[in-house]
Amino acid sequence: MHEFREKITVAITGASGAPYALRLIECLVAANVQIYVLCSSAARVVLDTEVGVKIPGSPDGATQFLSEKFKARPSQITVFGKEQWFSPVASGSAAPKKMIVCPCSTGTLAAITLGMSDNLIERAADVVIKERGQLILVVRESPFSTIHLQNMLTLSQMGVTIMPAAPGFYHHPQSINDLIDFMVGRMLDHLSIEQSIIPRWGYQV
Repeated sequence: MHEFREKITVAITGASGAPYALRLIECLVAANVQIYVLCSSAARVVLDTEVGVKIPGSPDGATQFLSEKFKARPSQITVFGKEQWFSPVASGSAAPKKMIVCPCSTGTLAAITLGMSDNLIERAADVVIKERGQLILVVRESPFSTIHLQNMLTLSQMGVTIMPAAPGFYHHPQSINDLIDFMVGRMLDHLSIEQSIIPRWGYQV
């Protein structure tokens, strides 16, 4: 069996920002991270709409599709369905200590804030919070309502990292991919994954 450096849960919801999710998975695969992927039905629609990627509806089909797309090692990527309650991410005794929701819809934000756990994404986030792990939410909406801001504040006070999908421009991006890499680079930084896809402030490229 191949030894992976660590396990990270990546959840994809129906907010705009599908390219961020795909680039993040690509970078985590390259970094030798084992990834548990949770993908909502709305996320599949957005992936098809924004980048023309059609992820199969079945967990096994989606696992094979993403593994082939990113040339992952055997068992490096595993996709779980929204009601696979016996998957590792649903239990505090087995879930990875790190989870990122990218992109994160404000509906998912609200459900996580209230501990709804009506699907596997919400349950996995609830597990990471209760186990005092690291949860990052790449929230995508504009403008934010007071409800959104209150939910983000509540989670931030619990130790959740709120990272809106708001790329900077000080690195003089020349393409959309540069903007995507800016955000994904920041995600990798917070996940403690070494990255070189964006230059450091104050350093020569």
